[in-house]
Amino acid sequence: MDEALLRSLTPGVLGILVRRGADFAAAEDAVQDALVEAVRVWPADPPRDPKGWLVTAAWRKFLDATRAETARKRREDLVDAEPEPGPVPAADDTLQLYFLCAHPLLTPSSAVALTLRAVGGLTTRQIAQAYLVPEATMAQRISRAKKTVSDVQFDQPGDVATVLRVLYLVFNEGYSGDVDLAAEAIRLTRQLATTIDHPEVAGLLALMLLHHARRASRIASDGSLVALADQDREKWDTRLIAEGVEILQAALAKDQLGEFQAQAAIAALHADAPRAEETDWVQIVEWYDELAALTESPVVRLNRAVAVGEADGPRAGLKALAELDDSLPRYTAVAAYLHERDGDLQTAARLYVEAAEKASNLAEREYLTRQAARINRKSPPHP
Repeated sequence: MDEALLRSLTPGVLGILVRRGADFAAAEDAVQDALVEAVRVWPADPPRDPKGWLVTAAWRKFLDATRAETARKRREDLVDAEPEPGPVPAADDTLQLYFLCAHPLLTPSSAVALTLRAVGGLTTRQIAQAYLVPEATMAQRISRAKKTVSDVQFDQPGDVATVLRVLYLVFNEGYSGDVDLAAEAIRLTRQLATTIDHPEVAGLLALMLLHHARRASRIASDGSLVALADQDREKWDTRLIAEGVEILQAALAKDQLGEFQAQAAIAALHADAPRAEETDWVQIVEWYDELAALTESPVVRLNRAVAVGEADGPRAGLKALAELDDSLPRYTAVAAYLHERDGDLQTAARLYVEAAEKASNLAEREYLTRQAARINRKSPPHP
């Protein structure tokens, strides 16, 4: 059973049902039922036209549900107008599905769940496992999301930026349960890139590929985090890096700079350095300046302070840091690192301990605690 094929066909099948007159929520349920049926039937009897098979099966599932609600005249009319089996339309509604599933009416968590189910073809159980919530909770979240967008016109123009933010949220979840969300986000972004020629879509895809290329080196054998400067660059996936850089260069050539292109440019500069000491920090600071102008994000300025500390020395980095709100996430960790680089080990050790207490996850807390212990043993600094 080719699950990747099934999931790639999901948005097209769903779009056809909606075009035929099914409301989004009912169509999505019917497509999920058809996917379950395909998993059961296809191994013994694979269809010659997988998409056509799914469309027929999903439409029948929809009609079965429709016939049970005879009080609704519009759906009765749809039953009478059942299309004859045959070739499916060539129209691709994938882009409209992305827009619908990332509609501004939805919360980010609901948009992520609906995108993974309706566009990605994942089951509710898989999504629940990936986000470490009970399946019933995720089912309610998806049901509410479908109801929220049920009255949205299917061919209504959408917001690409909102779609990209949703896909980036998926990517940053990484891996949990039996679903690799980072790989799924890359697959969905590749799919989006085939439906729309947009430099920020390309920028996000490049950013994902460049980050994903370093995945194998981020976690040590004991499960602890490995800082970028300490990663084994021999483990980096040079094929993904080359692809990411190529996609980024094509996007930048359109001269429509956006947030994800700027982030990808920074990631490309890190990937381009054979050793950490050879990183072009001056150019990275310039890209952070571009990114800060685009987003006005304090988190971007925090990361810029680190880059300034590398390019112009820790004192310059501390000066840039002092301009920011000290309640920012990771502010204390950045301050600890810059003080360490400046030779103030006592302050650095204290700040690392404070940063560990504020850490949002166990892996980060353990990493920062180790940094404090290392300094107290007077070991060499590690970025």
